[in-house]
Amino acid sequence: MKQGQQNILVVMADQLTALALGCHGNPVVKSPHIDRLASEGVLFESAYSSSPLCTPARYAFMTGQNISSCGGYDNAAYLPATMPTFAHYLRLMGYRTCLSGKMHFVGPDQLHGFEDRVTTDIYPADFGWVPDWTRPDQRIDLWYHNMSSVKQAGVAAITNQLAYDDEVGSQALRVLYDHARSEDERPLCLVTSFIHPHDPYATRQKYWDLYAGVDIPMPAVARPAQPDAHNRRLEKVIALDAVDISDAEIIRARRAYYGNVSYIDEWLGRLRATLEECDLADNTTIIFTSDHGDMLGEFGLWYKMSFREWSCRIPLILHRPGRFAPRRVAAAVAHVDILPTLVDLASEFTGLDKPEPIDPLQGRSLVPLCDGKADNGAAGCVSEYLAEGTAAPMLMIRRGRYKYISCLTDPEQLYDLEKDPDELDNLTAHHLLDGFRREADQHWDAKALQQTVIRDQQRRRAVHAALRVGRYQGWDFNPARNAAEEYTRSHLDLTRFDITSRYPRPSVFKPK
Repeated sequence: MKQGQQNILVVMADQLTALALGCHGNPVVKSPHIDRLASEGVLFESAYSSSPLCTPARYAFMTGQNISSCGGYDNAAYLPATMPTFAHYLRLMGYRTCLSGKMHFVGPDQLHGFEDRVTTDIYPADFGWVPDWTRPDQRIDLWYHNMSSVKQAGVAAITNQLAYDDEVGSQALRVLYDHARSEDERPLCLVTSFIHPHDPYATRQKYWDLYAGVDIPMPAVARPAQPDAHNRRLEKVIALDAVDISDAEIIRARRAYYGNVSYIDEWLGRLRATLEECDLADNTTIIFTSDHGDMLGEFGLWYKMSFREWSCRIPLILHRPGRFAPRRVAAAVAHVDILPTLVDLASEFTGLDKPEPIDPLQGRSLVPLCDGKADNGAAGCVSEYLAEGTAAPMLMIRRGRYKYISCLTDPEQLYDLEKDPDELDNLTAHHLLDGFRREADQHWDAKALQQTVIRDQQRRRAVHAALRVGRYQGWDFNPARNAAEEYTRSHLDLTRFDITSRYPRPSVFKPK
């Protein structure tokens, strides 16, 4: 490790809504490490998922492009190996790039610019989860959400997801230890991406017990008697009417979700403690975020796939004490802004010129906002949705205090989030509507894009059907490991190996 190098640690949660964090005003959740990071860093109060679904959000996060541009339509969307990501840009600027955890890449390239990947993914890398917009009323029970997560919420010693995140966290700690004792002088960019607090709503007893005796509130907005068109579609997608849900079950699911927020919070604390232990804390920039949120029963809905605030508002914290003073930024920002921000920071840290964008970027660097530069709200941000739960492109525009939502098949929506944070009053006659409509038309040709998405879905389903015939060759990532080069082996210089594998380095041993 070279002294003075500027490292980057990105910590990503899954399905963590900003509204379930203390730093965003939640009085119930216990998230001390996240809240401390926010108090020491730059907290973006109005950060949005570029698409409230796992894979699309992550493709926007990685590429700096909206999903309509990079083709990240849904959870089985293919990202070409020629698509540049921030991992490619940072490698061009001299960084070692490493991924621990989930990124939900689909296709044979499971690295997309990362030099190292120390875990597999938790989700499949094939085309098995392609929605079908030609049959929008069909539920694909094989992988669509249902209400089992709510009905079965509670305590578990171990789950598929807990086993995964235990590995993600421990491998990330190992990467930090290895970096501290490495002879590689390049700075490190480590992305640590957890699956929690994503459903199922099952948490360990210690995190469940954190909320013993705590008054966990019911959703602020109950299921409407006459839901809007998008709510009705999502009710069907999650099979809401297949079960009866009691208030006690809603509270139980929320309690388990909050428990898993505390679980992720604990991992952030452990990562920061390891940075301190390895003398990396003072020269590591930390970014904390999520891919999307969770409705948690608001409007009767669960999970994501909605442009409601609980689903699409995400945490975004940039922590670099000594470089950025603690502040809260009100400007609306999104995932696509992270790539240009990372490139700006890397250029500042290394003194190298920023590489010219290989593809046009839809994001903007957030460094000026971190520096306290004013933002009049004119830039705003957009979010796109092109997956299950709709059969036509959906667009959200957040500008200033207003949020506008359009879809070919639905009545449009406009909310004043300052006056109406619960999004109850659709401003159907507001004078700003014409301007938002024009902006939506300029953003994309929704009808043409609808046909593009349908053709792409059909192509991927056909390829998937063919690849399931005969011998199946998966694309799921298998982490490389050579145990013959680890620990104590006869072919290694054991004295030197013991020294180089230790941090801090021991004093030189000079026998008589």
